[in-house]
Amino acid sequence: MKVERVTNLKRRATQILGELRMSKEPVMITEHGRPSAYLVDIDDYEFMQRRLALLEGPSRGERALQEGRSLDHQAARKASGGAL
Repeated sequence: MKVERVTNLKRRATQILGELRMSKEPVMITEHGRPSAYLVDIDDYEFMQRRLALLEGPSRGERALQEGRSLDHQAARKASGGAL
């Protein structure tokens, strides 16, 4: 992964973004020697967002199971008035 200081980003933003588009390699931005942000290609960012959205459903289900907020088939059928 490429690492750039925030001051370099300010001075060379167009060049850094051009390199990012070509390489698709994320760029870690540092401030005072500490990681501050990541620059990622827009297509990669949108792909990650779609993937996270897909994973959210199963994650909510797992959380409901852990917290006891789920019903077995019989209880769900009864709660829905037998429509299942």
